Amino acid sequence: MSGARVTGLAGEESGSDVRIIKKINNNAALGLDGSGTEVVVLGKGIGFADMPYELTDYSKIQRTFYDMDPRYVQMAAGIPDAVLEASADIAELAEMELECELNPNLPFTLADHLNFAQERLRSGTVLSTPLSYDVRHLYPKEAALGRRALDIMEAYTGTRLPDCEAVSVALHLINAENESGDIHSTMLALKITEDVDAIIEKELHIRLDKDSFQYSRFAMHLRYLIQRLMSGRQVEDQAVGLLGQMRREYPQIYVCAKAVVEYFASAWSWQCNDEELLYLMLHIYRVQQKGD
Repeated sequence: MSGARVTGLAGEESGSDVRIIKKINNNAALGLDGSGTEVVVLGKGIGFADMPYELTDYSKIQRTFYDMDPRYVQMAAGIPDAVLEASADIAELAEMELECELNPNLPFTLADHLNFAQERLRSGTVLSTPLSYDVRHLYPKEAALGRRALDIMEAYTGTRLPDCEAVSVALHLINAENESGDIHSTMLALKITEDVDAIIEKELHIRLDKDSFQYSRFAMHLRYLIQRLMSGRQVEDQAVGLLGQMRREYPQIYVCAKAVVEYFASAWSWQCNDEELLYLMLHIYRVQQKGD
């Protein structure tokens, strides 16, 4: 179920009032809808009245959030309403653009990040984003949404966050797409991509053009290869007959691909089969053509 819902649905969908049971702040509270399901409700003054009470005026409800992890509910208490509204809009836009359900905690975890980003901006603190290239090429849709998120934040708060924050927003969206919601796995995959790029550049004496279509295609292949290696599933299509031919015709590419495979084994204890080695060679060959 979506983390953010449209105005007023909590009561209207069930055909009964929403019972407000716990204050989060003056404009946010925990409630129960008509079916007894917990819901975080946002609306002007909703958390101001004595608890518990029946909320019968649906027009006061600006947002409802279902399936929230209790750990994140109280997070809303210290977040300005404008930032939380902006974050909810970003989450809804992301669900539509990415055509998938995102982690329901995203509106609050993202709002927490955006709120701290505002504080950093006011204090003059700038964080580096060393993985911006990799995010842009491995996750182009999320990167584009990250840039649009800065516009949404500015519209709600009047504050323009630095362009580097678009990458941070994209990482939150990537995270929310994963069932585990594990940002460490996301960052790990990006770091591995960076390491593999360095191996290829060193072995083939080239500079990868990360703005090229060939690199985007290579990066996407690498993204899914890393996912397969993490999960212990590999490609098996009996195409290894081509490996000997590729090795003879393109010895440098073979040595390069083997160096990447050896990196996987030594650094992460991942073993690549011959099918994966072959496809890695094909993608390195293509990206090298652009690098020459």
